[in-house]
Amino acid sequence: MLAAIFDNPSVMIVLTGALVGTAASLVGTFLVLRGNSMLSDAISHSIVFGIVIVWMLTRQQSGPVQIVGAALTGVFTVFLTELLVSTRRVKNDAAIGLVFPVLFSIGVLLLNIYARNVHIDQHTVLLGEIGFVWLDTVDIAGYPVPQALLSMGAMTLANLAFVILFFKELKLATFDRSLARALGFAPGILSYALLALLSGTAVAAFDSVGAILFIAFVIVPPSAAYLLTDRLWLMLVYGCAISIMSSIAGYWLAVSLNVSIGGMMAVMTGIFLLAAFLAGPRYGMIAQIVRRRSRERANECRTLAVHLYNHEGGPAQDEENVAAALHDHLHWDETRARHVLRQSIDQGLVVRDGDALALTERGRVEARAILEPWRQEAV
Repeated sequence: MLAAIFDNPSVMIVLTGALVGTAASLVGTFLVLRGNSMLSDAISHSIVFGIVIVWMLTRQQSGPVQIVGAALTGVFTVFLTELLVSTRRVKNDAAIGLVFPVLFSIGVLLLNIYARNVHIDQHTVLLGEIGFVWLDTVDIAGYPVPQALLSMGAMTLANLAFVILFFKELKLATFDRSLARALGFAPGILSYALLALLSGTAVAAFDSVGAILFIAFVIVPPSAAYLLTDRLWLMLVYGCAISIMSSIAGYWLAVSLNVSIGGMMAVMTGIFLLAAFLAGPRYGMIAQIVRRRSRERANECRTLAVHLYNHEGGPAQDEENVAAALHDHLHWDETRARHVLRQSIDQGLVVRDGDALALTERGRVEARAILEPWRQEAV
């Protein structure tokens, strides 16, 4: 059975994509919450410099040494960025824009000069090719396992272990850095460790999705999850689930349409983000429109209750507390007046006897709460 799985290119491609998305979402969630999403862009570009340097020193195109070396370049990028920000001459976004183009351009120049004939060319670094991951395998217990699957599996486990072991510290450092520092949680070290893992994940993902598409996996699934929940652990789960579903749906659509597999996987993350933006239960556009309309209807019912309460028992009661007055005195059209009246009756605020309208006890309490709030506070 295992042999059939490892011999199936489609399964290997989808598994690799799911691991890239899961590993990226685990660390990307904290970047999104801290407002540092674009650091993933800076790191994923600048580690090209690290990849070339490690290759020039060791002649290794992949493996642990390559991942560690490039990850250190990512940390170096963050260090240079914070160093520029500490001068107070440039802001954080400007510092990112200054640092990563320099390192990236040096990396590209070194690629052209010293690594033109090796596998690490610009196309591989920027776009990757997940469709070929099943061709580059190593033999493990007699099974041909893709190297990309191994490297991404290792990074996913490393990221997951880091998040589980330091979940409390990461949560506190993300939402209240000063308190985390006061409690001795060393938020600066945690931040560098998180970014080192991000850099390592980017390097491991190069063969699969490349630097540019990796950014989509880091930012988009956590952003979609952010629109679905306020709980951090659920945001991590949703981000990973969106990444896995994007990989499955992206592969199926890419094969059907004969387009780039990695590109379609990244597009699917955008589709899920759009769906969360439109139909998210709390922050989705549709949910906000429904809640706003619900509040408007509730206010209309309160307006009717106040109107009836003001004229209840007064000389103008027979003229004001009738259905026809809703159009003449509240300036509601017939459809709106009929809808508000029906809703007020359903809520038990108003009773109707022919054309005459009267408040129930609940309707009077509602009107008094608006007109005489100090009495409610006294009670």
